[in-house]
Amino acid sequence: MITAIYAIPALLFLNNTNTKTVEVIDESGLFTNKFKDEKGVSFKFSRQPLEKAKKEFLNSKFDALVYIPGNIVDDAKGVRIFAEKNVNLSLQGNIEGTIQSELRNIKLTRAGIDVKVIEDNKIDVSANTFSLSEDGGEKSSSAGGTMILGAVLGFILYITVFLYGSQVMNGVIEEKSNRIIELMISSVKPYQLMMGKIVGIGMVGMTQFLLWIVLTFSISTVTSGVIASRFENQLKKEIKIGATKEEIKKTETEIKSQNPMAIVDKVFATTSIPKLILCFLFFYLGGYLLYSSLFAAVGSAVENSTEAQQFMFPVTIPIIISFFLAQYSIQEPDSQTAFWASIIPFTSPINMMVRLPFGVPAWELLLSMVLLVLGFMGTTWLAGRIYRIGILMYGKKMTWKEVSKWVFYKG
Repeated sequence: MITAIYAIPALLFLNNTNTKTVEVIDESGLFTNKFKDEKGVSFKFSRQPLEKAKKEFLNSKFDALVYIPGNIVDDAKGVRIFAEKNVNLSLQGNIEGTIQSELRNIKLTRAGIDVKVIEDNKIDVSANTFSLSEDGGEKSSSAGGTMILGAVLGFILYITVFLYGSQVMNGVIEEKSNRIIELMISSVKPYQLMMGKIVGIGMVGMTQFLLWIVLTFSISTVTSGVIASRFENQLKKEIKIGATKEEIKKTETEIKSQNPMAIVDKVFATTSIPKLILCFLFFYLGGYLLYSSLFAAVGSAVENSTEAQQFMFPVTIPIIISFFLAQYSIQEPDSQTAFWASIIPFTSPINMMVRLPFGVPAWELLLSMVLLVLGFMGTTWLAGRIYRIGILMYGKKMTWKEVSKWVFYKG
């Protein structure tokens, strides 16, 4: 399913053979042969009056009707586009761009400026990015692909912390409301019971992630090869017969740059995938264990989900803050804000995963891991103190003041 999310749209794009035909009525006579047929769009010029064309349009095979008035140079907003349904933005942008470009050339010519000189001096700069290693080696990289990878990893952690943490809380509430928990603690200590639930649900999440990783990499590797091959074959058809070596080389360069799989290859070439997977699993476990212990404490302090809402807000605030900080970390992964966001245990799981694809010094990664473990130990101790009292507390609506006293009860 994960593979299908990007594979199916890509295949549909490559297999799209639907061509839209557009009728153009140009009263100015300035745009004859200026509209070029492209993939998916074909233009046909007509000399009939606009009113007649509008009446015949619905019975014609045209998908759109473009009207260009005679005073288009003086009134650039006089262009009208007619269609049976709404015109898609791509087609509208194509038409507007062609008219805008030609009007610009006309006005430059009237002002005595040679348009050809301007066109010849247009330079399209497209820089290739590379990552340098300590031994002087270089690998082709992609800033956009790295940002996407970091954003995806951070978002997955953000969702899973909420999802599995809520499962822990709801499980505790259910056991408490059904009085099943009273039988359980006759055999095990409250702390052991709490940790058993946290670890159990955490292992379920870990199993799911491992399955996703194995299946996604296996299927995506095959699918990516098929899509990349079909994409290149589709674009190679655009190479004109009798083209010069320079034109062929230019077309091949464009093919490689437009290939969506090229971005994936660049990201994987500059990223240690095994390291990324291991770090992802570690920060998933660390973030989950830290927050799920707090969710378990909340579940033990209330008797139903409605009461849990007032206690959940302080717990979810750090998660929400870390999500917003992650958006800044994507833009500035080496900034001080991103550094501290990836070090503080409450925000480090999401923000460190966002920064990892960009490259993080080993000492920062190690420090973040150590502090996350210490943070988990601290929240687990705190949650255990609340849990041991809360699971047997019934018939009384809890407050933060009351819950804070439970932490210091002896025994």
